[in-house]
Amino acid sequence: MIGSFARQKVKGKRQKGFSLLELMIAMFIMIILLSIAVPTYERSVRQARETVLKENLWQMRRAIDQYTADKGKLPQNIDSLVEANYLREKPIDPVLEKTEWDEVQGDDANSSEGGQGLKDVRSLADGVDSNDVPFNKY
Repeated sequence: MIGSFARQKVKGKRQKGFSLLELMIAMFIMIILLSIAVPTYERSVRQARETVLKENLWQMRRAIDQYTADKGKLPQNIDSLVEANYLREKPIDPVLEKTEWDEVQGDDANSSEGGQGLKDVRSLADGVDSNDVPFNKY
């Protein structure tokens, strides 16, 4: 009785839902869209990290120059720049996602005793950017 009742309902109305073919076509379209969107997203994230890295290095180098002009000597490290309020906080290397930097020390030309100080800052990240320039050469 139940089987014949269900068959009568199907004959009277069109079945609702999607066929397997319709679902497969929808999945295929989704795969095509994702194959385009994911690489584009990854490329934009990579470009953003490179831009932030360049900006952080520029800000730290500018702070070194300002510190040297104001104090008449080179800072000892990045922490000296933070303590003297030339930087609000130690910047993060967006490639490594750490606050560790290659602090290049050199002779302080302004020092009468021939001291050393922080001359430059570079990234510790291995690898190259989207233009094949090594991160530690910025």
